[in-house]
Amino acid sequence: MAKRDYYETLGISRGADAAEIKKAYRTKAKELHPDRNADNPEAEAQFKEANEAYEVLKDADKKAAYDRYGHAAFEGGMGGGRPGGGMGGQQGDFASAFSDVFDDLFGDFMGGQRGGGGRTRASRGSDLRYNLRISLEEAYAGLQKTINVPTSVACDVCNGSGAEGGAEPTTCPTCSGMGKVRAQQGFFTVERTCPTCSGMGQIIKNPCNACGGAGRTEKERALSVNIPAGVETGTRIRLAGEGEAGMRGGPTGDLYIFIEVSDHEIFERESTNLFCRVPVSMTSAAMGGDIEVPTIDGGRSRVKIPSGSQSGRQMRLRGKGMPALRGGGTGDMFIELAVETPVNLTSKQKELLREFEKLSEDNNPESSNFFSSVKKFWDSMKG
Repeated sequence: MAKRDYYETLGISRGADAAEIKKAYRTKAKELHPDRNADNPEAEAQFKEANEAYEVLKDADKKAAYDRYGHAAFEGGMGGGRPGGGMGGQQGDFASAFSDVFDDLFGDFMGGQRGGGGRTRASRGSDLRYNLRISLEEAYAGLQKTINVPTSVACDVCNGSGAEGGAEPTTCPTCSGMGKVRAQQGFFTVERTCPTCSGMGQIIKNPCNACGGAGRTEKERALSVNIPAGVETGTRIRLAGEGEAGMRGGPTGDLYIFIEVSDHEIFERESTNLFCRVPVSMTSAAMGGDIEVPTIDGGRSRVKIPSGSQSGRQMRLRGKGMPALRGGGTGDMFIELAVETPVNLTSKQKELLREFEKLSEDNNPESSNFFSSVKKFWDSMKG
């Protein structure tokens, strides 16, 4: 069976340049790869045919010979042998051709980085997290706080290069600076991280004694952090470039400060609003009066209690809550009354309360209504 024209196999014209040839092969390789065509028995043969065509057309000399003599250029000793001569030769040619687009096909799955230089030689430092606990008063007013962060910083001795005396690292001889090596296993090419340089693409012949060749050392740094007013638990503050130093001169990571606001003894917070539970005596609740309550800014506010107030009654103090983060006004403060029942009564107090109870039968409408409803309920059950 006659071979298909290589240009026809890749779907390009004879005037196609190297970039067009490579682009066409990438498209065909993705389309025909056996892993993506398990239900197409002809895909593998077409895939090999595309590999063979690309192996010839990507090489300027082979392409010139093919343009002049066609397939005959690689038969009978012309042009240095047939590109697919035998199964062993075919596998070798496949590895050579397929390696050019291996990253395009599987780079996203392998986690590799494309480009002429292979893997990035200098890696970015890790981001750091710092948990900072502050009081509710500090969250209300905002503050400037100094924190001590243990982190990795660029080595002062080698200036972050990792080499003794600040010398430049040399290209890894195992992977030629790619940071990865490939091995042919049957039909497939397997890629793995270079064992010599651990994927860095470079090695250091004389590592720095201070950092052991890492280019960074462990150190505790003091940082001044501006905590804005209105922060609440879960607020995250990012300090760019204040994280861990990169490996061998790589960029520094970021520092993220997570805020936790401590519970308060007096106030409870809901977003920008504050709640304060205030106990009042039975007599104050019954007759009414004025009480002083604290505010989060350290001040005092006078609140008038209406006569006949019950437990759970709320009163609002506008603008006495927490400020909204990054502006947007201030919340309110809610006073919740808790009518307190006296304890440890003396005989005289008990006697007075009994007398008071006899005189106040008509002063407890809620109790009267409740027990009236209870009596009706029991009567209905009897019926």
